[in-house]
Amino acid sequence: MKTTWRSASLAAGTVAVLALTTACGSESGTSASSQNVGATAPAGGIGGVGSGYGQVGASASPAPGGVGSGTGAQGGSTGELAVAANPELGKILTDGAGKTLYRFDADTAEPPKSNCDGDCATAWPPVSADDASAGDGIDKSLLGEITRSDGSKQLTVGGWPAYYYAKDANAGDTTGQGVGNKWFALTPEGKKAKGGGGGGGGGGGDAALAGLSVRKDPNLGDIVVDKNGMTVYRFLKDKAWPKPVSNCNGACLEKWPAVAPVEANDTKGVQKKGLMSFTRGDGVKQQTVNCSPIYTFSGDKSPGDINGQGVGGTWYAVAPDGKLVGAPGQ
Repeated sequence: MKTTWRSASLAAGTVAVLALTTACGSESGTSASSQNVGATAPAGGIGGVGSGYGQVGASASPAPGGVGSGTGAQGGSTGELAVAANPELGKILTDGAGKTLYRFDADTAEPPKSNCDGDCATAWPPVSADDASAGDGIDKSLLGEITRSDGSKQLTVGGWPAYYYAKDANAGDTTGQGVGNKWFALTPEGKKAKGGGGGGGGGGGDAALAGLSVRKDPNLGDIVVDKNGMTVYRFLKDKAWPKPVSNCNGACLEKWPAVAPVEANDTKGVQKKGLMSFTRGDGVKQQTVNCSPIYTFSGDKSPGDINGQGVGGTWYAVAPDGKLVGAPGQ
C-alpha cells in the first residue's frame, strides 16, 4: 500500500512538471505585419450585421430631431469636422452640427471597409464624405472615403468608416458609445474613445475594455492592449521558462510599469495557454501572456500609441499568442 502511494505521488509530481512545461515552455518565432492605411477602397457589405454586433437591429429608428431627421444623416451635410471635449470620453470627433461620429469593430481600416449595411446602416447611418472637411485640431491626411455598396461615399478617419448613431437625439450625445461592445466614438486620430458612454440621451452602455484584449494596429496588426486600451509590451531580457522572471526593476520599472494580474475570464482574443500571473522579485504580482511578463510604456500617452515599439531593440508589442511583434529573429 505504501509503495502504491509513493508511485501515485511520483506520478502526480510528473504531471505537475509537465503541466508547467506545457504552460510556460520556451517559445520560438515572432509575429509581424506591416499595414498602411489607405484613403479609398470599395466597401463590401454584410447585410444585417448591426443586429448581431450592435444589438440595435431593425427596431432602432431615428430619434426625432436626431441624426435620421436630416442634418448629418446619410446624404445630408457633414460639414467641417470638429474636436469636442467630452468629460467622460476625452476628445472625440463630431460633424459640423456637433453630432458624434463612431466606428465599428467589425469594419476594417486596412483596407478601409464597411461591414454595416441594411438594418445596421439604419441604426448607424454612414457619414457622408461628399462635403466633409477637417477643422481645427484634425489632420486632414487622416480623412478619406470609401464607396459603399449603394454607390454613396462614406467618410473614413484613419481608415475607419465613420457613422452616426440614430438614437443620438442632440448634438453632443454619445449614447452609441460601447453599444454591443463593438461601437465607439471616434477620436480625432481615428482611434476608439475610452470610457463609458451615455451622454445626453442616456442608455449608452459601458465601454470598458476587458483586462486584456486585442486591437488591430494599422502598422503592427493584432496586438494586446490593457483595460485602458494601452499597448502591452514584452522585454527581451525577461524569461518565460521554466517560470516567468522579470529583469526590469528600479528605474526600468518606472519607465515600463508592470501589468497587474488579470482574471482569465476578463480577457478577449488573447491566447489562454500560459495566461497567468507570477510574483516578481520585489514581491509584486505581474501578469504574463504565454508566460512572458508584460508591461505598458510610460511614453505612451493615449490608447493606441505604440511609442515603445522597438525601444533599445529589446521592447516589442505583444501578439495575441504572446509572441513579439516585429522583433528580429531570436
